[in-house]
Amino acid sequence: MTFPHNAFKEWMQARRKPVPLGTWMMTHSAQVSEALGFVGFDFLVLDMEHVPVDSADAVTIMRALEGTPTKGGQVVVRLPWNDAVLVKRVLDGGATTLMFPFIQNAEEAKSAVASTRYPLNGNGGTRGCAAVHRASRYGAIGNYLQLANDSVCTIMQIETPEALANIPEIAAVEGVDAIFIGPGDLSANMGHLGNIANDDVRHALKAGVDAVHAAGKPCGIVLGNPEMVRWAIELGYDFVAIGSDMSMMLARAKEQIAAVRGVAAQQAAGGVY
Repeated sequence: MTFPHNAFKEWMQARRKPVPLGTWMMTHSAQVSEALGFVGFDFLVLDMEHVPVDSADAVTIMRALEGTPTKGGQVVVRLPWNDAVLVKRVLDGGATTLMFPFIQNAEEAKSAVASTRYPLNGNGGTRGCAAVHRASRYGAIGNYLQLANDSVCTIMQIETPEALANIPEIAAVEGVDAIFIGPGDLSANMGHLGNIANDDVRHALKAGVDAVHAAGKPCGIVLGNPEMVRWAIELGYDFVAIGSDMSMMLARAKEQIAAVRGVAAQQAAGGVY
């Protein structure tokens, strides 16, 4: 049996064009995630930081996506923290691309990368070994340990001014495949909570992607509307997520209820029943 293909890692290595576009999965729903897999997104981010998703839930959602065009190798699991035990469980469950939140410096990045690697050939890996689990197809994939080390993709998330200043050192860590700048927390930690459009924040987002590119790595971001996504692509961001399943569902629901409430109000005013 062959090892699952990690398309996302290949895109990062090749700096794929057009820029890969994705969205965040925030609904804690395997069915909604599966439906999103047929919409046309290049990648989906399974959020474990702000959503009550545990490692078992993550496996259920990844399994639901296996039958869609946006399958396994295009799912990015955003962890709740830089926690080696959780990393091990999520990787054993079949994840191949992980995003580590709130990475502040090179040491934290090194620890994150080490937790995704089995200790082979003096690589400093700390991932614990198990003989049988979903990722190895329950032992059916030969040479799984080495293949897993080669295929895993790690993304470090930058969310503070301190981390922004440390991008050159973080991006230089061996095994870091990409950097992701989190505009929400970055803007908050800059004193502009909820205001990504602030000039200082926009300057930081440009400085961030420039620093990542200077270090020779691809850089990603998530933004809430097509105009901001266009701006990020023009700045040179290499992969971009737009909103989330939850935000898109709520926006459409608000639009629909506003439209039908207008009809209902007209009927009431005219005495039509």
